[in-house]
Amino acid sequence: MNEQPTTSSLSLVQVHLRQLKKRTADASQLLKQQHEILRQRGMNLPSSAIDGLRNLRMGIDKLSNTLLDSQVELRQLRKLADTSALINSAQETDEVLNQVMETVMQLTQAERGYIVLRNRETDELEFRVARGMGAVESESSQRIVSWSVINQVAETGKAVLTDNASTDANIKSGDSIMTFSLRSILAVPLNVRGKVIGVAYCDNRITAGLFKQNELDLLTSFGQQAAVAIENAQLFEDIRAQLAAIEAMQTQLYNIFASIATGVITINGDDYVIVYNEAAEKITGSEYAIGHHLRDALPNVTDRFYERLAQVRETQKQMIWGEQFEQDGQKRYWQVVASPLRGEDMVDNGLALVIDDLTERKAQEEQRKLLGTFVSDAILENIGSIDAIDTSPTERTITALFADVRGFTAFSENLEPEDLMKIINRYLSVASDAITLFEGIVDKYMGDAVTGLWNTQLNQQEDHARLAVQAAQAVIFDLYALHEVLEADQQLYFGIGIHTGPSILGMVGGERRVEFAALGEAMDDCKFLQESAGPGEIIISPQTYELVKDFFEAEPMPPKKMKKGFEHYTVIYKVGKRKKSMETSSLFMDDELRDLLAGLDD
Repeated sequence: MNEQPTTSSLSLVQVHLRQLKKRTADASQLLKQQHEILRQRGMNLPSSAIDGLRNLRMGIDKLSNTLLDSQVELRQLRKLADTSALINSAQETDEVLNQVMETVMQLTQAERGYIVLRNRETDELEFRVARGMGAVESESSQRIVSWSVINQVAETGKAVLTDNASTDANIKSGDSIMTFSLRSILAVPLNVRGKVIGVAYCDNRITAGLFKQNELDLLTSFGQQAAVAIENAQLFEDIRAQLAAIEAMQTQLYNIFASIATGVITINGDDYVIVYNEAAEKITGSEYAIGHHLRDALPNVTDRFYERLAQVRETQKQMIWGEQFEQDGQKRYWQVVASPLRGEDMVDNGLALVIDDLTERKAQEEQRKLLGTFVSDAILENIGSIDAIDTSPTERTITALFADVRGFTAFSENLEPEDLMKIINRYLSVASDAITLFEGIVDKYMGDAVTGLWNTQLNQQEDHARLAVQAAQAVIFDLYALHEVLEADQQLYFGIGIHTGPSILGMVGGERRVEFAALGEAMDDCKFLQESAGPGEIIISPQTYELVKDFFEAEPMPPKKMKKGFEHYTVIYKVGKRKKSMETSSLFMDDELRDLLAGLDD
């Protein structure tokens, strides 16, 4: 196998040639000296001896020059070979352009060099890299270059070589050539798959004939490789930009998923988790679900859940359903939206699941529903968030009302049960409507009696005593309207007792039934007071009287009945008309009721 010569081996040969040349010169000098000595003695050396040495020296010089040219060519070929490494490099375009420019300058030994590339958006030629410029030329507007040559190469895709541009008939007419006296010019196209993407240009303004066919061939070959390297670098930049954009989109998508309060899960065709956002982790209680089977992430859902998923796959249509199951001993309620995922080929690629945890909302709805049984819609709307309500047992000062239908026992003896229930419900409805109208809570119904509460944690009020008395008056007055549609033997009246005092309020009951209730002094005393109320009378305690005496007339009186534990009641008050100082509009919320009361006062 023949070994390729290396630069070091050629250099060694060149050293030997120099030594041989020196020895030849020494031998020639010695022959000349001997020739003079022989002539003095009448003898001559053969002329061929000196000529032979002279020819030998000339041969050595020629060989040395050839060897020098070979070294230059070898260096050029090595530079050309090194350029091939740029083709598969993942460098930035500017780095590749700089390396290409350095190679052009070394291959041609030019004074100056430029690389001009087409703008991929505008298709205009633009300077990208320059070498050998002076300070004045560093400004793009001052670059001394033959645009006519560059445009010719870019348009024809053929290299241009001239050893004296000022005398070259093809290009001497160019303004830059005439103005700047450009002499040696070499320009080759940067060609990729038949498309010229740029031009490698070099020149010399002083030396004519600097570039030869050898430089042209080398630079043409180099230009083809350099063009591929430049295009690859541009493609690598595009890929990096696309990857950066994808990463930014992924980051943005992750942040979006992370900010969504709804659980988002995507699974592939084999039910393995692909996407699982933070909300899904919180809702399901499963972390690190990505890459695992969905059944491992959601072990507590019902079999119906997976039946629905299979149905979505089969029909390729979105489905929405409520999922109820138990987890850690607690009932959970989910709303699930399952949608099919399809690729470009419309093949089933999995499912997207959107899960809303309605457990807390369900509990709030149940609590709101419970509150709605004894709180008016208006109060319920004003409550706002159920979470803000503390229904745990607490002691508060409230005003309690106890209204009982007088004479109901004797009245009920002569009626059928169905008729009795209809009539008593009408009376209870009058009382509960009045309580609700004046922002009270209907506490409970007890046969023919009803109780109302003010200033609980569900309807906090500063003027709760006044509101309770207003409600009691509304009950009495509304009975007149009811009596107009009832038979005379069905006309009954309420006796009402009202007390303001402490009470324990909270939820009471068992596992299957709970209700809001008030226990303690307020409830016991209002019931005691109503026992002293005659038909159509309102009896209030001294504590309530102190809070409403500026608004209502009240007559003091002793209790009609006394019970153990209530001996401290030496005086109670029967409520009369409201005082003139209290405007009707401040007393009543309902226009019809206000007009009715105004008529009664007259």
